[in-house]
Amino acid sequence: MAGPDVSIAHSPAGEVPATPSFPELLSAFTRIGFLSFGGPAGQIALMHRELVEERRWVAEEDYLHALNFCHLLPGPEAQQLATWIGWRLQGWRGGLAAGLLFVIPGAYIILALSVLYALAANLGWVAALFLGVKAAVLAIVVQALLRIAGRALDTAVKKGLAAAAFAGLLLFDLPFPLIVLGSGVIGMLIARTRPDLLALKPAKGGVALPERPWRTTIVSVLIWGAIWATPMVLIAATLGQGHVLWQIGAFFSQLAIVTFGGAYAVLAYMAQEAVQGFGWLQAGEMADGLGLAETTPGPLILVTQFVGYLAAFRAPEPFSPLVAGLLGAGLTTWVTFAPCFMWIFALAPWIDRLGQSLWLKGGLAAVTAAVVGVIANLTAWFALHVLFARVGEAEVGPLQLDWPEIASFDWRAGALALLAFLLAFGAKWSVLRLLAVCAAGGLALSLAL
Repeated sequence: MAGPDVSIAHSPAGEVPATPSFPELLSAFTRIGFLSFGGPAGQIALMHRELVEERRWVAEEDYLHALNFCHLLPGPEAQQLATWIGWRLQGWRGGLAAGLLFVIPGAYIILALSVLYALAANLGWVAALFLGVKAAVLAIVVQALLRIAGRALDTAVKKGLAAAAFAGLLLFDLPFPLIVLGSGVIGMLIARTRPDLLALKPAKGGVALPERPWRTTIVSVLIWGAIWATPMVLIAATLGQGHVLWQIGAFFSQLAIVTFGGAYAVLAYMAQEAVQGFGWLQAGEMADGLGLAETTPGPLILVTQFVGYLAAFRAPEPFSPLVAGLLGAGLTTWVTFAPCFMWIFALAPWIDRLGQSLWLKGGLAAVTAAVVGVIANLTAWFALHVLFARVGEAEVGPLQLDWPEIASFDWRAGALALLAFLLAFGAKWSVLRLLAVCAAGGLALSLAL
């Protein structure tokens, strides 16, 4: 798990990114952890603004290259990108700190809200605050989409790939892995014949490749594999494989392996299994959990913590419900994110070596373009669920569309979203001010009506 021993690439302007101290890194990622609203799109844009544009710790090319890499891994790509940045700047301790700080604030908030939810506390005022936060997040996500698209889509071919990915997801409900693999193959083929179509420079001869970091990869897999498995071994030895905690750990460990494309790609499967397969909670409760996760900082996959808490809370023996719920939430978070650290620490040392390959650069450039389309699709999905109370699915020939019920339009969300767009794009307010004002607006509307 040692940090990289290769030099950081120069930025497009020729400026060498600065290397922060460890306390500076902790401070930056603590701030990011508390402000990481908006799902993957908003979080990726937030880190780009904080670490690439303002602090200049990471070069633009490196950032996009690592983002491509993280999209190819199972798990929440934004959290893995944060882990990679920390690793790149301060070795394994930086990666561990950055990855944990990205998750911990949201995890504590989700845990507190899960406790309140399970105890049937009155969450009306929380919902009112979240109404404003959702509206602000919508503006932040659109802002993020435009910023990332402006940097990544610098050729007509890339724009075409982004549009194709957007249409494939929005209109045909194509699997995310198919979008990624298909774009990668297209990019590799283009790079071999016309690299200029992807704004790639021909490979330079005589460039020394970094050594193959096999030892680092093997050690990382062994250490993090053991960390991942430890709680499951303890549960099997003390409670047995019939206990709900074993079911929770086994299910979410499996989920951690198949979550390609981030949380959005796997939420439907998780909801179906949690509601219909295990009977841990009702469909309406699952929707409530998604609402909490969408409007709190951190990865959207933290909704698994809500599910784990309720599942253990309702089958607590031999613990009290509160203790069982806390154990369930903690176990869920552990088996969800331990694999993320394993993927990064084991595979990140290969990024620079693989980056010397022109054909691979072409594949990753194409994937980057396609990911813009993916983020655009997520933005549309989020907008529908913010502005409309009920969104169904409609089939029109080969097309499969998410279609809102017009009568369910939430005028309060619409008004707050309009305010958020004016403040974000017109007044250019910061994320923190925007969230605070819109949250206060949601609470004020709730009290006034």
